[in-house]
Amino acid sequence: MSAALPDGVTERTVRVGDIDMHLLEAGTEGPLVVLAHGFPELAWSWRHQLPALADAGYRVVAPDQRGYGGTTRPEAVEDYDIHHLTGDLVGLLDELGEEQAVFIGHDWGSMVVWQLSLLHPDRVMGVCGMSVPFVPRASAPPMQIFRAIFADQFFYIVYFQEPGVADAELGGDPARTMRRLLAGLSTPGDLTTDAAAAMAANDGRGFVDRMPEPDGLPGWLSQQELDHYIEVFSETGFTGGINWYRNFDRNWELTPQLAGAKVEVPSFFVGGADDPVLTMSPPDGQEAWLTDHRGSVIIDGAGHWVQQEAPEQVNAALLDFCDQLRGGTNP
Repeated sequence: MSAALPDGVTERTVRVGDIDMHLLEAGTEGPLVVLAHGFPELAWSWRHQLPALADAGYRVVAPDQRGYGGTTRPEAVEDYDIHHLTGDLVGLLDELGEEQAVFIGHDWGSMVVWQLSLLHPDRVMGVCGMSVPFVPRASAPPMQIFRAIFADQFFYIVYFQEPGVADAELGGDPARTMRRLLAGLSTPGDLTTDAAAAMAANDGRGFVDRMPEPDGLPGWLSQQELDHYIEVFSETGFTGGINWYRNFDRNWELTPQLAGAKVEVPSFFVGGADDPVLTMSPPDGQEAWLTDHRGSVIIDGAGHWVQQEAPEQVNAALLDFCDQLRGGTNP
């Protein structure tokens, strides 16, 4: 790892099932907390949370998930389905000698830990989704739904389906990709009507092409931090992460038993008020599916990369949830 790790954070690689998994770790005692990153991110995206949780008495682990960073990147698309992704986290618990953990996910990591809480509830002490609320199993294959809704528009998840296309665009200039995604992602409310229409126009442009070029970096992201993302993704490419998207229908086909399933373990949600994902998928809709929901925290002024943008508020919210679980209390 080229970027300096925070004090008290170490790294190593462990064997989990059929992959080598690169981990960042902090703390050696207390309940285990597993931090699952999203797209296109890394274990390093939790650099502000690892020491804060460890200082509060938790053992904290953040893996580079399958396809990312220093972890194995299988070639087959089907090696990134939901059973592989949740199985990696269960296998990580086994490798660490832990029966349960609090699982906290961001973006795609949220979707994985939500599904983990349904598929392996006995291994989940509590689950927190960040930026992506819980969504129940769809009534039809997701890509069928997406293609019908966005038939005449650009939609990035549909664009990601064709092997090689998005991979080439995102990987062609990793500096441009990471700069625009981390510093240029804006809420739909920030766009004029014409700009919003242009973003969705089916005009042959790719995904990153539609992201605005930022005037500079936001205060929460230094050039050194951005350079670390650029360096890693320049080496690995983006195919591993994009392959997660190529399993939407396969995941649906593999989990018919989850129709109507609710999350029974204690749950929590954290999001940024300026996150465009919350415009598409408001968190209020999840509460009917969460039987022991401990609350939702929406942070003003934060966008999609909430744990990096507002680490102090996020850390306080996560510690409140984890402390409830450790103390066996309700809010």
